Amino acid sequence: MNNNILHHLRKISTMKLVFGVVLFCVGIFGAITNNVFNLVLSGIGVFLMLREGSEIDLASKKYREIYSIMGIKFGVWKDLPYIEYVSVFKTKENKRVQGMGASANFSNEVYKLNLFYNRNNKIEVYLAEDISDAFEKAKYIADVLNIDVLDATERVSKWL
Repeated sequence: MNNNILHHLRKISTMKLVFGVVLFCVGIFGAITNNVFNLVLSGIGVFLMLREGSEIDLASKKYREIYSIMGIKFGVWKDLPYIEYVSVFKTKENKRVQGMGASANFSNEVYKLNLFYNRNNKIEVYLAEDISDAFEKAKYIADVLNIDVLDATERVSKWL
């Protein structure tokens, strides 16, 4: 890896993105031609297009929680505190799909990377669907920051 900036953004469904873009455009067009109240539709569209995540710059030792709308990122950089270790753990990401009066819940396993500082405070820095990708990023972060990796993907945690 030659890039010192790691970032992850939560995924959103294609339909939600398309619906958000349509609402945004209809709201802007309506505000220009008809009524300023149509900007509410644009606000709803922006909310639907909003993606959350985090970004860490290992070279300057800074991080930020980011919000992204159509590739434009917003967030304030903060200094990275003294990090004790990086943890990789497995969890489930739940999604709910609703349509025409019916709903379904889906869950899939994901791997989260957290940086721990001051014993139990954490910064979530990465989310991966593949365990090898998660450990590759964790080992890279550990090498750059000179810290240990905790494998918490199994019942019994172990240091790598």
